[in-house]
Amino acid sequence: MSIVHVMDHPLIQHKLSLMRDQETGPKEFRELLNEISMLMAYEVTRDLPLKTIEIETPICRAQTQVIAGKKLAIVPILRAGLGMVDGIMSLVPAAKVGHIGLYRDPNTLEPVEYYCKLPADAQEREILLVDPMLATGFLKKRGCKNIKLVNLIAAPEGVARVQADHPDVDIYVAGMDEKLNDHGYIIPGLGDAGDRLFGTK
Repeated sequence: MSIVHVMDHPLIQHKLSLMRDQETGPKEFRELLNEISMLMAYEVTRDLPLKTIEIETPICRAQTQVIAGKKLAIVPILRAGLGMVDGIMSLVPAAKVGHIGLYRDPNTLEPVEYYCKLPADAQEREILLVDPMLATGFLKKRGCKNIKLVNLIAAPEGVARVQADHPDVDIYVAGMDEKLNDHGYIIPGLGDAGDRLFGTK
């Protein structure tokens, strides 16, 4: 069974509350999402493997550690996932970025893919799937195996489905909300993140 990591750091919770406020405009919403994404990236990358190298400091030679092992890829779900990319990239600038375009079918509430562009070596990378709409299966069909879901908020129903369908995928969220409403929106949520991010509401 996958593990759900709810990031209860005071800075993350404070910024998430500001994002939830309907009075928060697109500029501040973008800035807050960028900041939360950077703070979340710190925890999401906690288990990256390290290797020892030898360097010359201004004082002497020293054994120090650098990141080793698989490289990262950040894959946002269009549109709202785009707002999380820069915050994560500020900590791991060498990561490659893919994109998945999905929309939710209004009748079935299931995701429908309309675009997918991944790094050529995505199967060899650790994938951070940001703002996922149950999109893990799309990546697995393309040979990706090492995947982490990074959500701003989640509902128990969505978490349960991901855990049932993909027990090998850990989930990282800034907030675990109460439930989904009849239209499949998270309650209390923060509205349509894409619209609020880009001012299209």
